Amino acid sequence: MQATFLLRFPILFYYLLNIALNGRKSTHSNERMGYYLYKLLLTGGPFYIKLGQIMSTRSDLFSNDTIKYLQKLQDETPENDFTYIRSTIEETYKNKLESVFLDFSKRPIASASIAQVHVAKLHTGEKVAVKILRKNARKQMLRSLGFASFVVKILQYIVPVLRKFHASKKMEEIRRLLTEQLYFDLELHNMKQIRENFKNHEYVSVPKSYDEFCHDNIIVMEYIEGIKALDYRKVDLPPKVLAARLQNAIYTMCYFDGVCHGDPHPGNIIFSKDGIITFIDFGIVAYLTESEKWGLSSFYYAATSYQWSLAVERFTSNFAISDKDLLKNSKYKDSMVQVLRHHFQEVADKWRTAEFISDINNVLINFNASYTPAFTKAELAIMSCEGFASQMDPELDIWQNARGFSDQYSPFVSKEISEVLDDWYLKQNPKALALRDRAKTSLIASTHLDRYFFPSNYPVFVKKAKGAEIVDIDDNKLIDLSCGYGPHILGYSHPVVQQALQDASSLININALGHELEVEMAETLVSAFPSAELAVLSNSGTEAVIHALRLCRAYRTKSSKIAKFEGHYHGFSDQAMVSSWFRVHGEKHNPEPIAGCQGTPEAVVNGTRVLQFNHEYSLEVIRKEANDIAGVLVEPMQPGSSSIQQEYLLQLRELCSELDIPLVFDEVVSGFRTAYGGIQTITGIEPDITCLGKIIGGGLPAGAVVGKKEYLKLGRTTGDPFRDYEQRVFLGGTMSGNYLSCTTGLATLNYLKNNKQIYKSLISKTLYLSERLLEIARNKNINFQLKSGYSMFSMSFTHKQTKYFRDALQGANFKATLALAYFMRMKHIYMPELHGFFISDAHTLEHLDHIVQSFDTCLEEMSELNMFVK
Repeated sequence: MQATFLLRFPILFYYLLNIALNGRKSTHSNERMGYYLYKLLLTGGPFYIKLGQIMSTRSDLFSNDTIKYLQKLQDETPENDFTYIRSTIEETYKNKLESVFLDFSKRPIASASIAQVHVAKLHTGEKVAVKILRKNARKQMLRSLGFASFVVKILQYIVPVLRKFHASKKMEEIRRLLTEQLYFDLELHNMKQIRENFKNHEYVSVPKSYDEFCHDNIIVMEYIEGIKALDYRKVDLPPKVLAARLQNAIYTMCYFDGVCHGDPHPGNIIFSKDGIITFIDFGIVAYLTESEKWGLSSFYYAATSYQWSLAVERFTSNFAISDKDLLKNSKYKDSMVQVLRHHFQEVADKWRTAEFISDINNVLINFNASYTPAFTKAELAIMSCEGFASQMDPELDIWQNARGFSDQYSPFVSKEISEVLDDWYLKQNPKALALRDRAKTSLIASTHLDRYFFPSNYPVFVKKAKGAEIVDIDDNKLIDLSCGYGPHILGYSHPVVQQALQDASSLININALGHELEVEMAETLVSAFPSAELAVLSNSGTEAVIHALRLCRAYRTKSSKIAKFEGHYHGFSDQAMVSSWFRVHGEKHNPEPIAGCQGTPEAVVNGTRVLQFNHEYSLEVIRKEANDIAGVLVEPMQPGSSSIQQEYLLQLRELCSELDIPLVFDEVVSGFRTAYGGIQTITGIEPDITCLGKIIGGGLPAGAVVGKKEYLKLGRTTGDPFRDYEQRVFLGGTMSGNYLSCTTGLATLNYLKNNKQIYKSLISKTLYLSERLLEIARNKNINFQLKSGYSMFSMSFTHKQTKYFRDALQGANFKATLALAYFMRMKHIYMPELHGFFISDAHTLEHLDHIVQSFDTCLEEMSELNMFVK
């Protein structure tokens, strides 16, 4: 076969020479070029057909007359005879074809490089597509790849530039990718993964597989009625919209899912009449790690904001391979800046990824470097997509579409929306605007002015608050949905709490000295939680967690690591923040620790074992690494999920008991908000230690650790200072258990204890509000996810139904969520930006109805501003 292939080179050379002499003006020459390229690649077998499929999307390199022949390689290659198809099916299933399928078409509907596809019907009545590996495809592909690898290695010795390019290594990566395509069990896995990622998406779909009929040489999948991609003009949407949708889909795969169709040529795409894009053929799929996705996103963010030096640093750190430190070479950095400035600024409106990659590659070659396989895989997929998109829309503005995509996921509102908000804020909040600017000269307020990661452009400054409402310094009255991020379950300035505070402040405001109320507070907390025998008071939930982890390490003196779960937030201490914020690392089932922010000691990160909540593998990890684990820290119900995983928590409890590892429940948020006594009261699952905060202060700073004596006694003196140092831990705090916090906290807790019907009322209100918000979004065909329970809510604009924390970071329309908060402000509702929200006992049905009506209006206004992709 290789010999036959090589014999065609003189013929090809003749026509290449003919075209060079006649120029590309000759339609006849271009057609002959396409014809002989088609014949040449077809004769070469699967590897060369695959090469031709990629070439068929490159209208920037070939004329339309050449490309129309190359496009035949997408799904019109000569078919295998039906005798082979029948024998393959019967050998695979060990049964007659008629026993496997009720009906089976003899002629394929598509025939490409690796396989051909037939339409069939199962005995259960479903119409399916049956993809069958072509005769000798594996043998031919492996032989061609071996030959190509050999040629590249030889050429690399002859041509110095190829050595700089690391051509042999890149060929090996291509060889690996194409070899994987020969085995359908991997393709089946890829297809199911991408189908799950696009479940409920507005305009992207993937066929369902029938796993019981799938083998390593046959895939049976849902048959998709549709329009071949090359017939895109038959779709009821303008080609410009289809092209933008295709770009958006590929970007979503690369930047968010990390699982990207690696071969999105037209033969692997089907359109519905109304513009739904169905991807097929998942033999080549690019997988990017969390670090690679982060690197890709952070690089493009720096480049699109014209931060050239930072962009060079991020690209080089993440995607350049070199024996030397390139970032110490000023000539390298200058060359890279020149390329970036040219593509991202000077010719951005005529962006071409192929040209960008070529220019980047030339710089790397000049400095004896190359880019990583991850960058290669991602950019090849994007180039293939852009090639076809440009065929659909010759005037395609790739850059504008890319900016439109990234704009959805930026923590900043767009220019058009900011103009509307700036005008509103200036008119309605002049005092707040002045105070915001005044604060910049003296104050850093990380929770509301200088919010970490998600800045607040339009902060609220409160003058007074009562019940479910706040009044800002510009006298705007707002229904509040923050509840101080949880503590104000009774509403602001509740009469019982206010009276207690006034009475206490007129008597004493004592701290660091004992008083009766701290004992009463401890007694109240111990009696509220089934697992509690002793209590230690602190100033906040963060301090409570610090104390709890110290107790764990003191209990298991030979173990040093703390096991915690990805995305669970436990306050702002170094260890609590590991893998809790906006970065994740490692595989989904087996996360790796990563610092929550700069300034976190590496030893603290390495001393944390990060697990995936509600994943069975996490239990295996705890068992395998039990000797190193001092304690397991978990939020039994995350505010962002608002659901309780009873079975998983029970398994976690049983495992920790078996291994004698302290189990710590962080109930800082859920402790008295879900029920009086928290999640452990609802589930009957008791931890060893519980961390508390928020509500127990009644609006003032407070925290506590409660738990079993064998653990908490490690914070009590032995009476022997030497023994204390050897066997006890320090759990101090000057303001811990101060008189005012105990006063307001006890007033709140006693009121809740005597009025437990509040919890039923909150559950009812939560259901009422969530059902109506979801209904509004559904009626407007907006992808909107709302998780709610026990007066806590989290929302996002996305098609994804998330199971794990990291899923929530991928593909959510942050800009829409941020804009919603500001649009609701204009309707006199304060909804925290990019944060969950709460309701209180003070929220009435009238309040909730106003929230619902405002939500409806805001979505209309946001839709008119094209905030939701269609």
